[in-house]
Amino acid sequence: MTARALVLIPPSLTKASGGRRSTRHGLFDQQLRASRQRVREALQQRVATASPKELEVLLNARGALLGESVIAALRLEETPARATPAWRRYQGVVWSHLDAETLNTGLRRRLLIPSGLYGLVSGEDPIENYRLAMGASLVPLGPLARYWRDELTNLLEAYQPRVPLVNLLPAEHAASINFVALSKSRRVITVRFLSPDGERAVGHDAKAVKGVLARRILLDGVDSLDGLAWNGWSVRHEGNEVLVYAPLERSWGTERP
Repeated sequence: MTARALVLIPPSLTKASGGRRSTRHGLFDQQLRASRQRVREALQQRVATASPKELEVLLNARGALLGESVIAALRLEETPARATPAWRRYQGVVWSHLDAETLNTGLRRRLLIPSGLYGLVSGEDPIENYRLAMGASLVPLGPLARYWRDELTNLLEAYQPRVPLVNLLPAEHAASINFVALSKSRRVITVRFLSPDGERAVGHDAKAVKGVLARRILLDGVDSLDGLAWNGWSVRHEGNEVLVYAPLERSWGTERP
């Protein structure tokens, strides 16, 4: 029988719009309610007072997308919220290769996603349309990764502590969790993406293979990754590390979720 694992996976800047008014609760709503409310209030205050240039930086958006992002931020006050499950909301490269629509509810619930707005959600949690990266900073909270770090670390120490936790996060989102402390209380398996010469591999294809690996872990367990090959990428599982090597002919860029 395949051993269960929880998979930490990044959100996506690209999101599906819309959603239905919902009062359905998410996995961590109770624990994170107060901290989420502080982020919402700080975001809405900043959106209401910032210049267009400042908004471009804060929301990482321009033109029509900036206007849509501002409207989405202002709508965060609405109750009940216009929400849709996280696996439907996130639309980026990682998520398209994960193909979450073909996974069952239980498997999607084992996807854990750090979020600048929400702190942490599961793949099944209802979330609103928003644009706020974990790398953003809000007054008076400061950098969001630092704001969430202690709370998310404590939350993950307590959540299903006997189940292995697989870290597929890019640096921006990994900064929201103290993995050194977390590794002392539970098994954490870190996935590293390397170029053939041993340097860290980044770029579009690294995001694609990340989605492929997340799906394989959910369906078949971490041990099934050893020897896996996909589009020239190769995988080796060594203890609490999974080493993913890029094809020789690939070039590297800057990774974004």
